[in-house]
Amino acid sequence: MVPFLCLLDRHSGEPVYRQIVDQVRFQVASGSLTAGDELPSTRAFGAEHGVNPMTVSKAYAELERIGVIERRPGLPSVVAAQRPEESAANVQEELRRVLRPSVTVVRQLGVEPEEAVRVLRGLLDAPDQPGD
Repeated sequence: MVPFLCLLDRHSGEPVYRQIVDQVRFQVASGSLTAGDELPSTRAFGAEHGVNPMTVSKAYAELERIGVIERRPGLPSVVAAQRPEESAANVQEELRRVLRPSVTVVRQLGVEPEEAVRVLRGLLDAPDQPGD
């Protein structure tokens, strides 16, 4: 089994099952998890993270519904194979998901879109900073 990193924030206001779904989707889109990689069982995941296995099962069911994982009775769930066009779409979707809160902040601050794009470009062009 590939190491699967999942950081849960019980104070975020986001349901734990949704955090699991989002993190698995992100790791698949980023290539950290690839087709065939096994996910921990619901019991193992629950025990490791102090989460009810039913919560993990709900997350896995959602991931299966959207085609990110395959659940196999009696066997570990695995990351589903994706066609190249699906992979590219998943990357775009994840990028939109993580940038959406930043767009909200830009709007709340009244920053012009061109200025926000300049700031983003500057951050992208800057060398990695310690702690990034």
